[in-house]
This record gives sequence, C-alpha cells and structure tokens, in this order.
Amino acid sequence: MAIEMLYFAWVRERIGKGSERVDPPMSIATVDQLIDWLTGRGPEYADVFADKTRLRAAIDQQFVPIDTAIAGAREIAIFPPVTGG
Repeated sequence: MAIEMLYFAWVRERIGKGSERVDPPMSIATVDQLIDWLTGRGPEYADVFADKTRLRAAIDQQFVPIDTAIAGAREIAIFPPVTGG
C-alpha cells in the first residue's frame, strides 16, 4: 500500500523534504504505527518523530488523531500543531 507522505513546517525542514512516497508493511495499521516505522528510516526521522505529542496528522486532507487507522489512505500529512491569529 503506497502512501504519499507530506511534511510541513519544522517537520519538513528537519527531515529535509516536503514529501515522499512510502510503502509500509501491511502490519502498519495506524498513523502512530506509521510514525514509528518512519523513525527507522534515519536519524533525521528519529529526531522529528521522537515526541509524537508535538505532531498532528491528516489523512486525505482530513485532520485525524494520531491513533487513526490508515487503511485506504492515499495521502498522510504530518505537521506541528496549527496556530491561528
């Protein structure tokens, strides 16, 4: 199941890219598990994803909790909390 990953703000800056296509194992069922799997891709990922409380997610452009299932997702975005003003 290939997924288009999108990274925004300091997540993008620290990983060094704004997007990538990933193909996680079928055992990855939630955004939380996907983040854990991405952590193994290198030290830049491990640094960014070390504190998941600082992250938010969207699946196919809909905000979701980190523990949301990813079945059928085409696009998953990871970003810091959004602030307004």
